Amino acid sequence: MHVLTTGFWPTQSTSKCNLPNDLQKCTEIFQKYYLSNHNGRRLTWQINMGSAEMRGFFGAGANQKKHELNVTTFQVCVLTLYNNQDTFTFRDLHNLTQIPVPDLKRNLLALCANPTVRILKKEPAVKKFLETDTFTYNDEFKSKLFRVKLLPSTQKDSEPAREATIVKIDEDRKHMIEAAIVRVMKSRKSMQHAQLVAEVSKQLSSRFRPTPVDIKKRVESLIEREYLERSAADRKIYNYLA
Repeated sequence: MHVLTTGFWPTQSTSKCNLPNDLQKCTEIFQKYYLSNHNGRRLTWQINMGSAEMRGFFGAGANQKKHELNVTTFQVCVLTLYNNQDTFTFRDLHNLTQIPVPDLKRNLLALCANPTVRILKKEPAVKKFLETDTFTYNDEFKSKLFRVKLLPSTQKDSEPAREATIVKIDEDRKHMIEAAIVRVMKSRKSMQHAQLVAEVSKQLSSRFRPTPVDIKKRVESLIEREYLERSAADRKIYNYLA
């Protein structure tokens, strides 16, 4: 598990899905443990960022082969369904997993479109998806590699989405810097610029590393809004305004 604050984590929508029972139990155990040690916090699971390793068995009898499959958490949700039956329609897979349609399509393509690592057989064998398309467990799958990577190709964010993400992160960090400045000045009442920069940087080091320029900009903003003022005796000294 990687637990990150929103200041570290890229801003994006959270994709939910129905996790297999084993994974659901793991999340419940971890959540109970985490919240018992961090009262008042809230966990949001980024399922779309997860990955896993599964064991897959192909063939039967003496010819059966075992492979270790490197997959996404979404692909785990799909593949574990094939422990119970061999064929599902696209509509079935969506209803059972509740994976968002764009994510489901992308992850299914990685399982059925590459001829060298075709874990599932799609009918009809085209990249276009219809609700009635079927996906069947490929019992004839063979590979010289024991460990098989099935991760979908990385989707590049569109430029507007990337810019929106950067803007959101910058806004979050501005608020964090200002909050740290106010905490320090409220306790010290008066402080020299270099000391304030050092103290704020230290407080925020566990989340991110603000630059001295960023801190100075937030100080200027707080002065304009009359949270702070410059000392009349020394322009490099700031006073806290209650």
